Amino acid sequence: MNSVNKSTKLLRFSFEDVIIHQKKNAYQGFFKMDEYQLSHRLFKGGESQILSREVFERGHAVELIPYDAKNDRVVLLEQFRVGAMGYGDSPWLLEFVAGMFGKNESPIDVAIREAEEEAGLTLNEKQIDKIMEYFSSPGGMSEVMHLYVANIDSENVNGVHGLEYEGEDILLHVMQREAALSLLESGKITNAATIIGLQWLQNNFQKLQRKWQ
Repeated sequence: MNSVNKSTKLLRFSFEDVIIHQKKNAYQGFFKMDEYQLSHRLFKGGESQILSREVFERGHAVELIPYDAKNDRVVLLEQFRVGAMGYGDSPWLLEFVAGMFGKNESPIDVAIREAEEEAGLTLNEKQIDKIMEYFSSPGGMSEVMHLYVANIDSENVNGVHGLEYEGEDILLHVMQREAALSLLESGKITNAATIIGLQWLQNNFQKLQRKWQ
């Protein structure tokens, strides 16, 4: 068994420690796939063999947690997801507001636009706080998620929303934060971004209530 070196430096490498020998486009459709031939520095010294890796380039995205701090409620969206066809109980998933970047949009622009399109929520920047950025699945996808939370009034939030020309059919659910956590604990929420958002909210809802109430 290898002993643990307590002085090991974290995250010592950077982009400069990767050599891209070749890059080509393997597929171009609504999304695209790029193929890389690359090598990188090794922790034990030296350089790796040349590796062949494909990267799914779908662009970056924004997720927004609609949170009613006054009433301790969240808004969840229920919609069909084709990627969930092969596993689980249903391809209809429970999620937070989310969407891809349009041309020349900032993350906050996306959050505001998607809140209107998917949930009928009219927001401004003062209602929205940035939480974090993270990679969705960096083993084979370049997507970075920008996570935000918004202070909303959930009193009249309901109905079916989404852009018809994009094939969106989104049913809104307004519920207490604890009820959403119960759905998570029972395995009814299986979308990674929503899981991350709910767990963050559970750790920070009291701070939000003090700030926004």
